[in-house]
Amino acid sequence: MENVVAGLSAIDYVIFGIYAVVIVAIGLFSSRKNTKSAEGYFLAGKSIPWWAVGASLIAANISAEQFIGMSGSGYAIGFGIAAYEFMAAVTLILVGKYFLPIFIEKGIYTIPEFVEKRFNKTLKTILAVFWICLYIFVNLSSVLYLGGLALETILGIPMMYTILGLAAFALIYSVYGGLSAVVWTDVVQVAILVIGGFATSYLALDLIGGEAGALSGLGTLIDNVPDHFTMILDKDNSQYSNLPGIAVLIGGMWVANLYYWGFNQYIIQKGLAAKSLSEAKKGMIFAAFLKILIPFIVCIPGVCAFYIMNGSYEGTPVLDLLGNRLAGSIERSDDAYPYLIRNFTPVFVKGLSFAALAAAVISSLASMFNSTSTIFTMDIYKQYLNKDASEKKLVTVGRITSVCALLLALIAVYPIMGGADQAFQVIQEYSGFVYPGIVVIFGLGLLWKRASGVAAVVTAIGTFAFSILFKLILPEVPFLLRMGYVFICLVVMFFGLSFLSGRTKPAEKLAENVVKTQLKYAYICLISAVVCFVIGIVSIFSTDMQNLGFEAVFFLGAMMLSLFIYLRSNALDKVEDVNSIGVDIEIFRTDRTFNIGAAGVIIILVILYSILW
Repeated sequence: MENVVAGLSAIDYVIFGIYAVVIVAIGLFSSRKNTKSAEGYFLAGKSIPWWAVGASLIAANISAEQFIGMSGSGYAIGFGIAAYEFMAAVTLILVGKYFLPIFIEKGIYTIPEFVEKRFNKTLKTILAVFWICLYIFVNLSSVLYLGGLALETILGIPMMYTILGLAAFALIYSVYGGLSAVVWTDVVQVAILVIGGFATSYLALDLIGGEAGALSGLGTLIDNVPDHFTMILDKDNSQYSNLPGIAVLIGGMWVANLYYWGFNQYIIQKGLAAKSLSEAKKGMIFAAFLKILIPFIVCIPGVCAFYIMNGSYEGTPVLDLLGNRLAGSIERSDDAYPYLIRNFTPVFVKGLSFAALAAAVISSLASMFNSTSTIFTMDIYKQYLNKDASEKKLVTVGRITSVCALLLALIAVYPIMGGADQAFQVIQEYSGFVYPGIVVIFGLGLLWKRASGVAAVVTAIGTFAFSILFKLILPEVPFLLRMGYVFICLVVMFFGLSFLSGRTKPAEKLAENVVKTQLKYAYICLISAVVCFVIGIVSIFSTDMQNLGFEAVFFLGAMMLSLFIYLRSNALDKVEDVNSIGVDIEIFRTDRTFNIGAAGVIIILVILYSILW
């Protein structure tokens, strides 16, 4: 095994310097025409083509949370953590077909803005404040913390300095250029993070494979740490609480993914900025394909690091073979990726990997700055503080908000994230306190004509109450299952309060063929729900099914039953909520490109799960 010098060399710093100059130049140049109006600053003038939409979605998503956090989970759990990415690819298809078209048709800037149109101003304000706090104290703080942790491990520079450096870099172009600067730099950054990420994975596998090469290294991993290549964990696995068996396919992970990709401002804003609805849909499919690649960039290095620290080569521990050539150590799981870069990537490639990591962090920070400022400016400032603000004033307020968000996140970084072993799991669990409520509110609010404002407000409050309650009374239950239980409770409450609501008006008469189509799909969903509940009841009496977490099938049954109720109600009920929105079902139609792409994504995932089950 070849000795690789730890730390960065002069050429690595040159590569990173070139990357930094190019990104800032592209950000400032690309946004020069889109900083004078609110639409230009916050939605890039609605001029983004599909390939830039898809690239920007992934660049905003892939941050230190994935490179550091998910790689850390790869170290601790294995490739099974890839379920978050694989299920996200399917979710992107659903969002592109059913949710994003409605947002674009209504011409909104922000997700809270849609809430006001569909429900009421009170709920809009509640959610606007919630999202601002979530982005600052969870998303921004976690990305800053994990990015700073990585750079501290690689460079040996104190974390606070690396955090400040990352934040300043992202602010330089995103505050001035708005979403246009963010999107066009994302196109470059996603290319860098894919190339740099694959380089790290390849070289780690090549090191393990020795003279036989990277494919042999992958075989060595599968042979020596087979548990780290299991996609569906059983209860005997120590990491079951993080990935509870079959629940990753049919349980609460759907709630997390539907929230993140469908109702999350800094993600969906990229789709809202597309040239057209068709371009937005194609962008979602492109992002789905990119999403399938991500586990091979961020999870494999974590598994490699686990083997290096715990495996053996021809009977001798790998660490003994490497002797005293290694710098630093892996004291917690999230140290895995930066440790790998520092010790096992050669000059030049180390600079490329470092640039990829920085690109992931900076692109996410820039997106979060922009979305936080968009929500505050359009939903708080313009709504309550200055209704007649000029376009120039709104842009100025947006820039100031970005800087303030950063300052607050810097204050919150260590008190919130310090000391976490697997930060990715911490983020998922506590963000999951709000996911179920948002999915219920938006999922039913978008599609069900009787969804009421009162039900939405109570659900927004209930998602915190039920999540805390289940955490207290069922602390040993995996959070992905708890999230499913909360979702079921909120759905029952939402339907009940909406049906009891007196704030209704006569429903618009539907064409006979529309009614027949809705009823057909409604009864298909009802049959599916019954099948799920029967399987769930059988699983109660089957030790083998319980061992794989088959109780999650009750969650899938609840979703199918919800679809039945809303489809049947839409088809037959003679009244609708006073604030219901008319939706032309033609916007849900997709062209051949979208359909072929969606089928390709599903086929690839079926093959992967068949191999790695």
